[in-house]
Amino acid sequence: MMRWLILAVCASFSLSAQAGLRAVACEPEWGALLGELGGDKVSIYTATTAQQDPHHIQARPSLIAAVRNADLLVCTGAELETGWLPLLLRQSGNAAVQPGKPGYLEAAALVQRLEVPTRFDRADGDVHAAGNPHIHLDARNILLVAEAVSQRLVTLDAGNAGVYQSRLADFSRRWRSAMQRWEREATPLRGVAIVVHHRDLAYLQNWLGLREVGTLEPKPGVEPSSAHLAGLLASLPTQRPQLIVRAAYNDGRAAEWLSARARLPVAVLPFTVGGSPRAGDLFALFDDTIATLLTALR
Repeated sequence: MMRWLILAVCASFSLSAQAGLRAVACEPEWGALLGELGGDKVSIYTATTAQQDPHHIQARPSLIAAVRNADLLVCTGAELETGWLPLLLRQSGNAAVQPGKPGYLEAAALVQRLEVPTRFDRADGDVHAAGNPHIHLDARNILLVAEAVSQRLVTLDAGNAGVYQSRLADFSRRWRSAMQRWEREATPLRGVAIVVHHRDLAYLQNWLGLREVGTLEPKPGVEPSSAHLAGLLASLPTQRPQLIVRAAYNDGRAAEWLSARARLPVAVLPFTVGGSPRAGDLFALFDDTIATLLTALR
């Protein structure tokens, strides 16, 4: 009996020693960033996958339990998770990760947001009053978020401050070098006219100079109708797009319909980490995104 007790105590100690700081990321990109900055000092639970629309997630029991035990919650904010995060926070009962606490961080609050509406009307579709929340596809924004996440890790786990600061310095060096390469490789994309599925690529477009001339959705979050697609097809000779672009999690039927009739290539972007076999981390996400766009353009 004593032997089993000693083994149980040792196992419990080992588990707690390995776990370190416990973090929950609302989206895969923030889970990947936490991994870059925290290493083995942070255990990470990611609430969504690349094949899910982050607007619409169920607050399942396993997710509630993860948030209940978390020291840090990193989400996009700007109302991206408004359909499920408030419920999750209430049901978790974890005071440490509520808005305004050190354990709660919203990435969109750290960057300049695009498409902030001058008026707000739900009749316009899934419009976010705080602006477009899909900030992570501008690589410059990742650096801003990384700095804030690292500082928050230092605040919550001061004993490992040196580790977090060192990892941030290393990540920033590698990220800046990669950004220079991505911007150089993406030069042919500047000014290219595209049709998108949903308005979730605004930051990528702004960074790389892509020009949006149409959307498959008649309004943000509203499924494409046959009448809207027919009207969009009729407008294409004037708009002269070169690509149809959608995220991996979008339903592909509307893009394929338009592609077949307009004879335009479709670029299916991973959108976030895990969205394609190649996009296994943040660096590979941008490698694959730019390569996919260039391949489709050719």
